[in-house]
Amino acid sequence: MDSWVRFSAQSQARERLCRAAQYACSLLGHALQKRGASPELQKQIRQLEGHLSLGRKLLRLGNSADALESAKRAVHLSDVVLRFCITVSHLNRALYFACDNVLWAGKSGLAPRVDQEKWAQRSFRYYLFSLIMNLSRDAYEIRLLMEQESSMSSRRQKGSGGGVPGGIETWGSEVPGTPGGGLTHLALKLQLQVLLLARVLRGHPPLLLDVVRNACDLFIPLDKLGLWHCGPGIVGFCGLVSSILSILTLICPWLRLKP
Repeated sequence: MDSWVRFSAQSQARERLCRAAQYACSLLGHALQKRGASPELQKQIRQLEGHLSLGRKLLRLGNSADALESAKRAVHLSDVVLRFCITVSHLNRALYFACDNVLWAGKSGLAPRVDQEKWAQRSFRYYLFSLIMNLSRDAYEIRLLMEQESSMSSRRQKGSGGGVPGGIETWGSEVPGTPGGGLTHLALKLQLQVLLLARVLRGHPPLLLDVVRNACDLFIPLDKLGLWHCGPGIVGFCGLVSSILSILTLICPWLRLKP
């Protein structure tokens, strides 16, 4: 299993480059269709996209072992919520890659009797569950950081004896019962929470990058499973953005969210 993990790590960069090219082709094909390009050119773009997809499946052989190893490591995390979210995410990724391997065998002709539509639906379901767990983990980490930032602001206020810029300390304060006061107080709380969220994400680039990447990836299985028809243009754009961000984490490892 260790040899498979090492092989997967070596092919990860190539797979992400192929992924970026695949979704760039999807976006280009949609743009060409909108502009009324020749059917022959659109066909060539679709064929190139299909070849890149098949090549990615080949590069992902063995990724199930990598995902299982990651799940085994996540089991030992001390935080219960992180342990659950990360472990379940990696297990769903392992199942997604397993289904993807079956699809590759079917499309390459090694297993011609494989029901590709059924296995594709299974793989996208596991992919969707994995992304939901990733976003749940991101939301949990954001909540912890927001609470930490709010607590630090309160301590600074008590130490200085003055107000904190942004008024974060006013979350729990009461507003006089003037007409419309409750609505104003609610709007103020919402504004302060948005400002605090922006401050937290700006101060933690790996978390911001992970949120954007997972949110972009979410549109892909939603569209493929028919839960939300986004169209090839949106799917191609979101897939391209998430691929570029994934490549960025390989170039700059400090941008990768840990654990």
